[in-house]
Amino acid sequence: MTQGSNPYSRASFLGMLSPEARTAFSCLGTRRRYAGGDVLIHEGDHDQELVVLHEGLVKVTARLDHDRESLVDIWSAGDVVGERAAVGLGPRSATVTACGDVLATVIPSRELRDFLLTHPEMSLSLYRMACGRLSRSDRLRLELGRYPVRVRLARVLVELAESCGRPAGTFRGPNWNKVCIDVDLSQSEFAALAASTTDTVHKALAHLRRRNIITTGDRKTSVEDMERLRQAAGLSATPGSSASKPH
Repeated sequence: MTQGSNPYSRASFLGMLSPEARTAFSCLGTRRRYAGGDVLIHEGDHDQELVVLHEGLVKVTARLDHDRESLVDIWSAGDVVGERAAVGLGPRSATVTACGDVLATVIPSRELRDFLLTHPEMSLSLYRMACGRLSRSDRLRLELGRYPVRVRLARVLVELAESCGRPAGTFRGPNWNKVCIDVDLSQSEFAALAASTTDTVHKALAHLRRRNIITTGDRKTSVEDMERLRQAAGLSATPGSSASKPH
């Protein structure tokens, strides 16, 4: 999908690599499969492997001062998780759990460091990815005081649709204006992503449903009109938005 309309759109780490670098990187580590609910990384552990996602989605959760666990983010195929610990920056800062079937590569820290020493361009790619995540986090914090919950929730939905969405199928091909978000999220998890309370997010979701922008059911969310959702999020429309788009 065209992502220029969303300032929080994320390019995957693997997508930033050249074909040659991606091929070399793919030779590292061990491939592993995880079922839904399996934990790839435990918060507080001192493991230092880097995990590269090839298929599926994961939830990133964390606790603050031993409080209840909160959803921090969602990552999908092409992303990496555990990069801070993998380069020696302390214990795991979050728990990473598989949302359905996941195929990933687990790369030991020593193997990763040796590879980075001989492939300095990969170090730059990891640095760019880390800077992108930090910039996105800063932007999200800034918008907490600027936008009401309805707008913040709409932006969360746009990002999820763009990174994890599945287009509606038509006889002309995929229609990216109508998207199913393939992530099983509770209203409390939506609230965590939008930095709000569950009750307020419940009302914001109901508002979007009444406007026929989204539908919800069985912890599944479908976007009925991406362009109207972008408008609700205060994002610019995508050129040629009514047409089908490649992902």
